[in-house]
Amino acid sequence: MRGQGAGTARRARLTTLELPNFGAPAIEPELPADLFVQRVDELRRGMRQRGLDRVVVYADREHSASLSFLTGFDPRFEEALLVVGPDDVAILVGNECWATAGAAPLTMRRHLFQDFSLPSQPRHKSLPLSEILAGEGIVQGSRVGLIGWKTYSQPWMSDAPAYIVDTVRGNANADNVVNATALLNDAQDGLRVINGPEQIAYLEWASCHVSDGIRNLLLNLQPGMTEHEAVALLGWNGAPLSCHLMLTAGPRARNGLLSPSDRAIARGDPFTTAYGIWGALTCRAGFVVADETELPEAIRDYVPKLVGPYFEAVVEWLEALHMGQTGGTLSEIIARRLRDPFFGIFLNPGHQIHLDEWVNSPVWPDSPVQLRSGMALQVDIIPATGTDYFTSNIEDGVALADESLRRQLALQYPELWQRVTSRRQFMANQLGINLHPDVLPLSNMTGYLSPFLLQPDRALTVA
Repeated sequence: MRGQGAGTARRARLTTLELPNFGAPAIEPELPADLFVQRVDELRRGMRQRGLDRVVVYADREHSASLSFLTGFDPRFEEALLVVGPDDVAILVGNECWATAGAAPLTMRRHLFQDFSLPSQPRHKSLPLSEILAGEGIVQGSRVGLIGWKTYSQPWMSDAPAYIVDTVRGNANADNVVNATALLNDAQDGLRVINGPEQIAYLEWASCHVSDGIRNLLLNLQPGMTEHEAVALLGWNGAPLSCHLMLTAGPRARNGLLSPSDRAIARGDPFTTAYGIWGALTCRAGFVVADETELPEAIRDYVPKLVGPYFEAVVEWLEALHMGQTGGTLSEIIARRLRDPFFGIFLNPGHQIHLDEWVNSPVWPDSPVQLRSGMALQVDIIPATGTDYFTSNIEDGVALADESLRRQLALQYPELWQRVTSRRQFMANQLGINLHPDVLPLSNMTGYLSPFLLQPDRALTVA
């Protein structure tokens, strides 16, 4: 089943719209401590199904989402290693994370392993890694799963540091050690791709913050500002970033992914920005102009040639979302709509999001992965034209929820539910985007695309 109106011949057009202020949570939702116990228990069930005796989870500053998901502990400056056994949990930390690991909502036995500490810090109090792991049951004959960041084509491959992998293999025998990252990150049924009501409430809090930041930036962007002055309009609140702040204008904007500089933003510049904290990311791109007459004559058809077809494709993609939908169908929509090489679509058109910006993606050609209740997805469909037309971007997050989960959210988080309901109504009545009841827009900008940044109230609609 698709959302009402999906797949019809509706065409995008620019119109004047006021993006409502949907509001935001007054306080950051806090995950209850017993939720982390439940997550570890769920991991143990997966371990038993795979015949694993122990699971070892590696984390560092950039790749800490799996450890944080399981324990509520986020290593700072240092690496960390979690060992999950059939009955208890142990954490290996360096000098500076000793205290924070002890304050985690999940109770863990702590081991000081000072090789995780910064260069030249004290290293005289630690046992060798092999002895610590042996004490945690990683010995000859143990079946051990390694959880890092990625899965690979071969089960022996891991992105954990070689000295850790070699030590685990030395203790347990290499044939008994496999990559078990899919237990958490598998696109179909990994523990981290299915969110309960408490986690969805956190994702919505994060999405409100980043989308309101992007909205404030777009409403107040002015030529003559430096990129650093513009990025300050995002109002970062200190929440952990899921990726570096991105904002560039002018020639550097065509490279993407770059951080802001002291360059002054000029009228006529191409412009792109992305703001992501744990649980959410919002991106927009366009030109620093009021309308198409300020563009070079050769690209004054920017909206009908690029932005309009792109928006229509995203609308069909959004309206096709529902539980049971396959990632292959979502992929086909974008391939059919934007197959012209001009659009330059080359990454998965959409992916799952959690604390990290990209957990996995169920969307690829002929993907059999079916969308499930609790999945949170990014509308990450980005043209890379490589031409003077630059790009367009309408990336935000949505969640899928069956009737039972929707009832839970409405009961536990009535203000969240009112915001979700208001967003859906605006998208249907003003933008012409008719979402399936399963789809919960988490962002305060979902579906809102304004290509001319000096007129942010002119947006695309298929209404």
